[in-house]
Amino acid sequence: MHRRAAGVAALLAAGAVATPVLAQTPPAAEDPAPQRIEIKAEPASDTELRRREPVAKTIYGRDELDKYGDLSVTDVLKRLPGITLRDGSPRMRGMGAGYTRILINGEPAPPGFSLENLPPSQVERIEVSKGPTAEFSTQAVAGTINIILRDVARQRLREMRLALGYTVERAVPSVNGQIADRWGRLSMALPMSAYQWSGGSDVVTLRDTRDDAGAPQALRSVAQHRWRGGGVNFGPRLRWTVDDRWSIESRTFAQRNEYRNAGRAAIDVLLGSDPRSVSDVTSGVGRWQMVRTGLAATWRGPAGDRLEANVGVQASGNRFDNVGAGFDRAGVQSVDSLSSGRTSEQSRTTSGKYSRPLFDTHRATFGWDLESRRRTERRRVVDNGEDKLVGDDALPFRAGVERQALFAQDEWEIAPQWATYVGLRAERIATRSRNADSEIRNTSQVVTPLWHLNYRLDPKARDIVRASLTRSYRAPELPAMMARPNINTDYPANTTNPENAPDRVGNASLRPELSTGLDVAYEKYLAGGGVVSVGLFHRRIDGLIRNVLSRENVTWASVPRWVSRPVNLDGARSTGIELEVKGRSNELLPAGWWSPQGLSLRGALSAYRSRVSGLPEPYNRLEGQQPWSLTAGFDHAVAGWPLTWGGNIAISPAYRVQQTIEQQVAQGRSRSLDLYAMWTFNPAAVLRVGVNNLDAPDAMTDTRLVDSDGLVQNAAVRRSMPGSVNASLSLKF
Repeated sequence: MHRRAAGVAALLAAGAVATPVLAQTPPAAEDPAPQRIEIKAEPASDTELRRREPVAKTIYGRDELDKYGDLSVTDVLKRLPGITLRDGSPRMRGMGAGYTRILINGEPAPPGFSLENLPPSQVERIEVSKGPTAEFSTQAVAGTINIILRDVARQRLREMRLALGYTVERAVPSVNGQIADRWGRLSMALPMSAYQWSGGSDVVTLRDTRDDAGAPQALRSVAQHRWRGGGVNFGPRLRWTVDDRWSIESRTFAQRNEYRNAGRAAIDVLLGSDPRSVSDVTSGVGRWQMVRTGLAATWRGPAGDRLEANVGVQASGNRFDNVGAGFDRAGVQSVDSLSSGRTSEQSRTTSGKYSRPLFDTHRATFGWDLESRRRTERRRVVDNGEDKLVGDDALPFRAGVERQALFAQDEWEIAPQWATYVGLRAERIATRSRNADSEIRNTSQVVTPLWHLNYRLDPKARDIVRASLTRSYRAPELPAMMARPNINTDYPANTTNPENAPDRVGNASLRPELSTGLDVAYEKYLAGGGVVSVGLFHRRIDGLIRNVLSRENVTWASVPRWVSRPVNLDGARSTGIELEVKGRSNELLPAGWWSPQGLSLRGALSAYRSRVSGLPEPYNRLEGQQPWSLTAGFDHAVAGWPLTWGGNIAISPAYRVQQTIEQQVAQGRSRSLDLYAMWTFNPAAVLRVGVNNLDAPDAMTDTRLVDSDGLVQNAAVRRSMPGSVNASLSLKF
């Protein structure tokens, strides 16, 4: 970079010297007509941005987000290399539930926030980091997914997207758009969206359990569930460029969703006595809303130094009200139930960083990250007119989290072919939960050193070897440390409960899981914009958190109850290999292969192996981590036509996990096929048609629990819903 700057300076100096010489040259008989020189800077591609990053990071911009006409960001994520979805939540390297960090504009996503309700049109880009960095929280054992929302535009922009989808027996319209403009030093962006969704599941469940008297019972349930809802997103941003050094930006993002659900289930008794009802009908309504607003100030110094400071507040809350009715074999109503809940959460954050070039080859950065969060919950469960929650479980619950972090990092260009990144982050998390007459506190402190090293095999950095040695952690979720129990209301508190229907209790003494990670990768960047990479990773996790069953004397019942409580186990190991390839077909395929013009290919294959200490083999793997995953796709721009079409397939195999010594859980295979076609009438009008989740197999789960009398099993088959169809028209004015 310094050599390029020196070269540009030399050219400018040469021009300055040549100017007086040319002035002394006698004029020609006729001066030539003045020439106009126009210089345009093209934005860097996603692949080029990835190549420049000091750490292993992949970036997906507007081209990838717009390609399929997706209605939600989750549809985009499931096609990205190394990312899989489980129950709508993204997982990196097969690890979710706190191992994969989800950020919105670099800040943790609020509890209850769903990426399924965020349209891709409101996203500027998605950054996927496989190794933690000091700037962002190191609560990222598997990696980080950072969703960057649309930024203020440098020029006037008017765009709108109208979409109509059909999924699970219902049409789902949506509309979103953005207004952006600039008036001198003031820039504005106003993205908005309104949307609907629908979903459903048909589930057949075989359950071996026990009745209220403790006698064996076998049930077969056939259930149908349907849900629908809608919402709005609103994300205004305003930037004022005070002068050449100062700028101030206002950022707000608000979301509100409302939903309804309904279900029915018919139960066949295969063994033992009838349950309280053999035919159930349920319905419910709910609402979730969130608003986050803040200010960001940026100062650029004369020596290349830079200061960024952010302050923000956030408020979110949800409520639900569900009712149910159960009927016996004679059709007489035997169950009348009501459950409701209210949750509210408020947080305040401040963060910032100061960076400065040092000694021509270093760039040092120092920063802070502070957060204060308060959460309040209230629940009620009524069964046949009787409140089922007793004691502390029926009272409002309050909890709080205080987080403070300081970090420092240095990006060092050691030599033209060598670069390194060294970072250190110290983070403290204090959690407090309060009941009516007691308070429980938990405080953890984690110091995480980080080291990333890059070696460029050639001067143009077309071949890069990356290596990382990092420390990261996973903090216990707030519900896992709550001071009150969650009682299984299917079995009243004055009776016993079976092992596969336990009460759930928090553990205030939980420690964070600490992880030491090693990553090595080779990346080859092709001349046509493609990339081929192969990477290896290893994670050693200490203090793994798992739920453990025990039969205890409890304060909320007069008889012993089975209780599930999270505890820290010894640890675990996870190792994997990741292969990725994408680019033009004439670059990737051997010479002589048939390769139509305008065809691009991509594919990623990942294989994982993990082992949890203290659990019997061969299924003692990390929970939710599949043995392997595969994604593959293509895009074809038809020659002579304004048409591009393509497809993508994502596959994961079936696997089994030994959760505890007594319990196993099996997951069925997963497969999803997406197709799209895009017709570009002109640069301002694009029509997209897509079909998602074709050829999806039935989802199967099988939970096996060995109790004192033998084997207890709960097997469920979720029948696959038909694939969804969507069409969207994007317009720019």
